[in-house]
Amino acid sequence: MNRVATLLRRRLAQAVPTLLIVLTGNFLLIRLAPGDVVDTLMISQGGGDPATAAALRAEYGLDQPWPVQLALFLWKSLRFDLGFSYFYSERVATLVFDRLPITLVLMGTAMGVALAIGGTLGALAAQRAGGRRDVAILAFGLVCYALPSFWIGLMLIVLFAVKLQWLPVGGVATMGSGLAGIAHGLDVARHLVLPVATLALFFVGVYMRVMRAAMIEVFTQDFVRTARAKGLSERQVAFRHVARHAMLPLATMLGLHAATALGGSVVVESMFSVPGVGRLAFDAVMQRDVNTLLGIVYVSALVVIAVNFLVDVAYAWIDPRIGEG
Repeated sequence: MNRVATLLRRRLAQAVPTLLIVLTGNFLLIRLAPGDVVDTLMISQGGGDPATAAALRAEYGLDQPWPVQLALFLWKSLRFDLGFSYFYSERVATLVFDRLPITLVLMGTAMGVALAIGGTLGALAAQRAGGRRDVAILAFGLVCYALPSFWIGLMLIVLFAVKLQWLPVGGVATMGSGLAGIAHGLDVARHLVLPVATLALFFVGVYMRVMRAAMIEVFTQDFVRTARAKGLSERQVAFRHVARHAMLPLATMLGLHAATALGGSVVVESMFSVPGVGRLAFDAVMQRDVNTLLGIVYVSALVVIAVNFLVDVAYAWIDPRIGEG
């Protein structure tokens, strides 16, 4: 436990400056871009005079120099004050945390499915490297990796929602169904099948190839020959001994892909009308709702840091040597 605590303290010390750099970089990119939320509001209302625009910018603090705005933004972020959404007329923290659970469910389920399927396929391919099964699994992984997510999502909608009518096109629950308890949970799960599949298929191809390469390397080590000499079957050697040692690269990819999954949720949630953080980020960009967008970036950075903390714990469990010294 002391070893894990030391490792996590080191990662926390690294996470704080990383978070500040991410927030600063995104603030500058958004604030220095042409236009602001006042321009969007004026356009949505059919225009307005310069005095009204100047008064709105003064009210929102947009008339101050950007270093002052940046300092105020970082200070409020430290107090977890994400500001007010001008477009939604609601606190940004309320908006984000109302939608965050569905995004975490979508992202976590997709990553878990991709890890299970990709890891299993990679292990099966490594058992008979160069054989027909290996070639077939590699071809499947290449297709998953090469096809863009939006195209996969559209094809899944056409096949399972339009042609076969097995699954709903979008949303997270049947409107007006009045379902509760287990029935409501099953209804939500049914609505999330297509979004989860769309987001997971890309990662299946990546994890399969990483697991296969790692296991092929571990198969050459001395302890594998010892396990075979003891009379263990190839399946026991592969899944009981080799697979655990090959999990470290897979855990590394899982931590790196947390941010990728959050980014992919923007496309998936917009495509399937899922009311998550990704869809909120898309709407915030279109409306130039800077406060909402910065709040989403802040919370997303915290989620990615938390996922990497969990990956570090997994490191210490998979390989006890990590964190020593």
